[in-house]
Amino acid sequence: MLSTSRKAASLFLRTTPMTAARNMSWWSHVEMAPLDPIVGLTELFKEDSNPNKTNLGVGAYRDDNGKPWVLPSVKTAEKTVMDANMDKEYLGIVGDQEFTKLSIKLALGNDNPALERTSTVQALSGTGALRVSANFLKKFNPKAVWLPMPSWGNHTPIFGHAGLEVKGYRYYDEKTIGLDVSGMLDAISKIPEGDTILLHPSAHNPTGVDPTMEDWQKIEEVVASRKLFPLFDMAYQGFASGDLERDAFPVRHFVEKGHSIALTQSYSKNMGLYGLRVGALSFVCESAEEAKRVESQVKIIIRPMYSMPPSHGVRIAKTILKDNALRAEWEVDVKTMANRIIGMRHALVDGLKALGSNHDWTHITNQIGMFCFTGLNQDQVLKLREDYSIYMTKDGRVSVAGLTPKNVEYVAQAIHSVTK
Repeated sequence: MLSTSRKAASLFLRTTPMTAARNMSWWSHVEMAPLDPIVGLTELFKEDSNPNKTNLGVGAYRDDNGKPWVLPSVKTAEKTVMDANMDKEYLGIVGDQEFTKLSIKLALGNDNPALERTSTVQALSGTGALRVSANFLKKFNPKAVWLPMPSWGNHTPIFGHAGLEVKGYRYYDEKTIGLDVSGMLDAISKIPEGDTILLHPSAHNPTGVDPTMEDWQKIEEVVASRKLFPLFDMAYQGFASGDLERDAFPVRHFVEKGHSIALTQSYSKNMGLYGLRVGALSFVCESAEEAKRVESQVKIIIRPMYSMPPSHGVRIAKTILKDNALRAEWEVDVKTMANRIIGMRHALVDGLKALGSNHDWTHITNQIGMFCFTGLNQDQVLKLREDYSIYMTKDGRVSVAGLTPKNVEYVAQAIHSVTK
């Protein structure tokens, strides 16, 4: 038998290294990351006790009562999906292929000849589609990606984390609170040949400032002359104007003019499928054979990233897109959302006018989509938050969906008070 002291020593030798390893900090050097600007606003909003508090930061649709809205067409489609009692098998790397065909037809039109030379895969909403496209570009066209200034806050990290250089081109004019068309065209004309240019086809995020159809024709000409690769991020088809065809015009125009393009689509906004992550990534190529080769490489990128996309949300979207009656109902739902946003823009401007504001607020009604650049400066934004519990990003961007018939008068009074 071992003595008591030898037992203790043996026990110490067996346990001490393990205990030390268990107590070792592997991540003591990891710094606390700053809060996402929108997430940070939401946290402040939740902690605010003011009964009149208003959150104009979150980019998600809300109804007239300020509540999330499940579209009637989505409810019907989901019931159809559930009643079908489908299995939970993998969809495959490219996802639901019936959905991908319907999705690209929604973007390009049912009879577009370019469909024959297009590859489309299901993606994790628009963000996932953008990240897959970023990895593809890094591998096969690792040149700079040019974003409009400003652009959606997530664009820069998506492409930057994929290892691509991210640059900006002139877009927004702070003085007019509108589009700087001449500055934009001049900036694009100086982008090096072969680089990628990201374009928002409708409801530019975050400004709500869109080019006209005539502007888009000029933009296409300059992009073509510079031999740039166009990447369209279409997150708001139908949601912007209420017209699916109109919102897709820039994409269709570029394809008609012979461009090879990449296109990301999201169904978060126009179907309200935020948490179900339904989207698509398409490459319109020179030929059907080229499209097959591109898709083979996209699959290689997806496989180690998330392997396969989820099935439930895409089945809802597919059910809507393939059923004529249900799609017609969905188009009414989309127009309902777009019209409510447009109505709130007019209500806010009318409220400011009624209060005697001597500022020109027509840019609010000229802009389109969920977001609006108000033209308010950082001091005014901070005063709105501190004195009136109205929350928006520091650049004065508001989510118009956060306005309702119940709070728009209060918001107008607050804005008027800080802009006198």
